[in-house]
Amino acid sequence: MNWTPHKRIAALAGSVYLADQFTKLVVLTFLGYAQERIVVDGFFKFVHWGNTGAAWSMFHGNNAVLAAVSAGALVLLLFNLRRFEPEQTLGWIALGLVLGGIVGNLTDRLLPSRQHVIDFIYFFVTRRDGQELGFPAFNVADSAICVGVGLLFLQSLQSESPNEARQKMGPPGFTKA
Repeated sequence: MNWTPHKRIAALAGSVYLADQFTKLVVLTFLGYAQERIVVDGFFKFVHWGNTGAAWSMFHGNNAVLAAVSAGALVLLLFNLRRFEPEQTLGWIALGLVLGGIVGNLTDRLLPSRQHVIDFIYFFVTRRDGQELGFPAFNVADSAICVGVGLLFLQSLQSESPNEARQKMGPPGFTKA
């Protein structure tokens, strides 16, 4: 099989999507809504929380709007794949992670049985007063999106050498119109 960049992106995105949906199915099967299972006391637990907002529950209660934004972002990315250098290893990996993550969370938002993103990975510390101080719960799709965006950022830093950037700007004191 000839693994073109687009096939690599699709395979990775599909793998991320399947892993995301499988882990959410496990959560739905073994944890009731708002239930928690401690894995490492005082540090890590699995939870079953619903998020109708974006990251850190920002824009809470705007599931339909965020579904539309996600669908729009997905379409924009698909039509602009070439701008992210998919022939480069970092490019196709980053795009596969981001696309798979977007589709995973979009599925949650659009399924009538859910209508929210299922978050289940929760890291925290227990303060001396017994209160938890935690990082917002997340899921496989969220992780893939964050890592993918980080790789795209890293790729953008590597795309141009300092000499190429200087040549585009011209000699010192000279500005191109």
